[in-house]
Amino acid sequence: MTKVFISRGLPEGVYPSLEGLEVVRRDLTTPLSPEELRRVLRDYDGALVTIGDAFTAEVFADVSSPRCKVLANFGVGYNHIDVDAARSVGITVTNTPGAVTDATADTAMTLMLMSARRAAEGERLVRSGKWEGWHPTQMLGLHLTGKTVGILGMGRIGEAIARRCHFGFGMAVKYCNRSAKETSFAAEFVPDLARLAAEVDVLVAAVPASPQTHHIIDADVIGAMQPHAHLINIARGDVVDEAALIDALSSGRIGGAGLDVYEFEPKVPQALRELDNVTLLPHLGTSTEEVRVDMGRMAAANLQAVLAGKEPPNAV
Repeated sequence: MTKVFISRGLPEGVYPSLEGLEVVRRDLTTPLSPEELRRVLRDYDGALVTIGDAFTAEVFADVSSPRCKVLANFGVGYNHIDVDAARSVGITVTNTPGAVTDATADTAMTLMLMSARRAAEGERLVRSGKWEGWHPTQMLGLHLTGKTVGILGMGRIGEAIARRCHFGFGMAVKYCNRSAKETSFAAEFVPDLARLAAEVDVLVAAVPASPQTHHIIDADVIGAMQPHAHLINIARGDVVDEAALIDALSSGRIGGAGLDVYEFEPKVPQALRELDNVTLLPHLGTSTEEVRVDMGRMAAANLQAVLAGKEPPNAV
């Protein structure tokens, strides 16, 4: 029987989609070790893997004639897999793009509201027992309705965020992308990222991680933001220069930030954790039962297709 490896514990609703395969489950929450990575390539016909499972060029070089034919990634981002190196040894890489769109966009809106309205700071105040009651100047934040949002990366997720901002909060939408796009609502294409940063009240990162997007939001882009503006990142941690962001937040040069991802995840710098003007979430982007089951079923469908000699629905 075809043998497949599952690198993390998944919702139980996913496993029926793997029927007909010999499934080896690794019900842990930690990334694969260097030896486990190589064992997956040597000993299994396919694997369902996820963020943190670092299939680098070095790993593929060490197993140059793998038994493995497919790495079905659980998630839309696959920067932890060297796709070119995988292809060079005959391995197909897939991902789960459609399943994550709305949940990730919802998380972006959660962060926008939490950051703009200082919700995390307020919750900490109430829990501390030091809240002295309502008064007219208590914890004044940024009113989002009618403001301007800037979207970096107008793909599926970026457009879903923009739609929520436009229709839900009456926000003007501007975006920076590789090219202009047709949208069902008014949205202004701004080709220069620093100019976009200077013109918006909220800047949202929604680009995939790649060598081209590493630190795309750097000190210059952050420096171009207005003093009251907020930065939201639901993409990947390394699209933002974390040190530059900490510097800007520490000095009060921008209004705040909301982060679901981190440059050296799961490590979050102490300097960032100590700041009140940043909202920090533990990579909750797609954290709902139904979305995670949908992601798992999509990854399983990709896995099953490749192992049956068919074209997978979501090859990368």
